[in-house]
Amino acid sequence: MAPFRIAMTGATGFVGTDVLEQALGEGLRVNALTRRAQPPRARLKWVPGALEDAAALDTLVRDADAVIHIAGVVNAPDRAGFEAGNARGTVAVIDAMRRRGIRRLVHVSSLAAREPELSDYGWSKALAERHVKASALDWTIVRPPAIYGPNDREMLDLFRMAKRGIMMLPPGGRLSVIHVGDLARLLLAAAKETENSLAHTYEIDDGTPGGWDHHDFGAAIGRAVGRQVRTLATPRWALGMAARADRMIRGGKAKLTPDRVDYFCHPDWVVAPTMQPPRRLWMPQVPTEDGLKATAAAYREKGWI
Repeated sequence: MAPFRIAMTGATGFVGTDVLEQALGEGLRVNALTRRAQPPRARLKWVPGALEDAAALDTLVRDADAVIHIAGVVNAPDRAGFEAGNARGTVAVIDAMRRRGIRRLVHVSSLAAREPELSDYGWSKALAERHVKASALDWTIVRPPAIYGPNDREMLDLFRMAKRGIMMLPPGGRLSVIHVGDLARLLLAAAKETENSLAHTYEIDDGTPGGWDHHDFGAAIGRAVGRQVRTLATPRWALGMAARADRMIRGGKAKLTPDRVDYFCHPDWVVAPTMQPPRRLWMPQVPTEDGLKATAAAYREKGWI
C-alpha cells in the first residue's frame, strides 16, 4: 500500500511548517504549495503556485488522500483583501478537489469565525466555513484560538513587551490558547481519520478549564521571559490609537490593526467545551507554561527578543 499522502496549503507559514515537519516525521508523503523555490526533501513534492492558480491547485491535490487547507491572511487593507485570501482561496481549493475527485478536507478556520460582525477577518473566516460546509466534501473544520510557538510573529510583540516589564492587554475578558505543535497534531490526526470527525467543527485549546484571564496569561509570558510584568488593561480607545500609530510606523507589517482592535476587545475568546474533539482523536500535550518558556528561548536564539 502506498504511503498516505497529504496535500497542504500554507506549508511555509507558521502553522504549516509545524504540520509539514510532523507529517514527514511520521513517514507521510506531502504535496505542498509554495510561492517561492524551496529546498528538496525526501517524501515532499513542492508545487509552485498560489491559491489563485487553478493549475497549481490541480497538481497539488491530484494524488492526495487528504487536503489540509491552512493558507489564509490575518492582515489585509480592507474586507476585499480578507475575502480574497480567506474565502475565495478556500473556494479555489474546494474546486480543485472536486475536479480531481479528492474527498477529504481539513480546513483551518479561527475562533474569530464565531463573531463575524466584529471584524473583516472574522467575517471572511466565517464565509470560508460556509463554503466548506456547502462543498459536499468530507470536511472537518478546526477553529484554533490564539496560537503560539517558536516561529510565531503574531504574538512576538507580547513577549517583547514582557521583556520590558510592562504589557498592554485588552480591557478584560478571557481567551484560550494552543501551542502550534498541538494544533499540528490534530490537523494530521483529523486528515487520517476517516469517520468520526466528518462534518464536525472543532474548537481546541491547551486544556485550561475556562481559558485564561488576560492578566494571568500576560503574567505567564512574563515568567517565560524571566520578568515580573505589570499588565495594563488598555481601553478600547487607546488600542485604537495604538493601531493607527502602528499602521503609520510599520505600514502593511503592522500587527495591531483597527480591524483587530474590535475582536481583541471581545470578552470571550474561550473555546466551547461541547465543540472539542473526542479524546480518542486528540488531546493537548504541551503545558502552556512550558510551551511559553520554550517559545521565549527560541525567540532569544533567533535574536527576536
